[in-house]
Amino acid sequence: MLRESKVTVKIPRPLYRKIQHVIEGSGFSSPTDFIVFVLRDLVGEADGDKPQLADTSPAELDEIKRKLKNLGYL
Repeated sequence: MLRESKVTVKIPRPLYRKIQHVIEGSGFSSPTDFIVFVLRDLVGEADGDKPQLADTSPAELDEIKRKLKNLGYL
């Protein structure tokens, strides 16, 4: 599998610190992982894309559920 190239996005430091606090114990390994998750969700909604759960492994679904539970959504 080819690794995607990445770019740097700058956000205000107070927002970054707030995200660090929010993700404590959530299962996200970094603020970047959380930000990418949120942006993918928002962009998918804007495009009208629906998640393809059939392409998601049971382990990935368990991980998503765990993260959502840690964030208080489940």
